[in-house]
Amino acid sequence: MFPKEYADDLGATVRYALETTRAIAVCPFHSDVTIRVGDDAAESHAFERAKRIVKSDGTNWSSKALNEEIGRQLSEAADGECPRCASH
Repeated sequence: MFPKEYADDLGATVRYALETTRAIAVCPFHSDVTIRVGDDAAESHAFERAKRIVKSDGTNWSSKALNEEIGRQLSEAADGECPRCASH
């Protein structure tokens, strides 16, 4: 999926931005587990990337909505390592 195709779905736009800036990663063994890398610069870059994707499509998501969605997704991600892998 090309970046412009994500802009209609705020959650997908933010996830794409977080993944492509390497602010988050998906566990290679548990595809349903998202891991927060903990790189502040990557997270800031993800916000800027998400803003650019939205602007390129003409979709009007506010900066506040982008910030809230990034915060939500980052808070749901595991910190630093997959908890399912760590429990083995």
